[in-house]
Amino acid sequence: MPFARRRGSLVVFSIVFLGPTPAWAVLGGSVASVASDQQRLRGELRSTAADGFSIHEITAEDGVVVREYISPGGQVFGLSWRGPVRPNLAPLLGEYFPAFQKASRSAARRRGPLVVRTDQLVVEMGGHMRAFHGRAYLPDLLPATVSAAVVR
Repeated sequence: MPFARRRGSLVVFSIVFLGPTPAWAVLGGSVASVASDQQRLRGELRSTAADGFSIHEITAEDGVVVREYISPGGQVFGLSWRGPVRPNLAPLLGEYFPAFQKASRSAARRRGPLVVRTDQLVVEMGGHMRAFHGRAYLPDLLPATVSAAVVR
């Protein structure tokens, strides 16, 4: 019986600690998370190179398209999305999510797009049922030759 107990513990350990952990490409994070995003969304990945950055676009089965903008140094400096549903911004914004929440609560609520600008983060989002869109970027991580306008 002790062997069976150890074997069961090993299985639980393996599942908990060694199993795949899906993650979003987090603003300021590494390009390494793009593959896990593709798995999590069960989508198709298309990558393109642009002048001074690259774009990894994932199209999910439900129609949501997430674009991840990567600097030459391999950091995610921007994200954009469009689709029939709003994405969960917590995993997308990572450590910047609390600042986004705080700033969005203090913004006067009105109809129309939500725009949040802090010293470190810009988030713009809007749309309506079945047609949501938005973008988020870190001004300090934009490559020198890249304008914020490319994050769309």
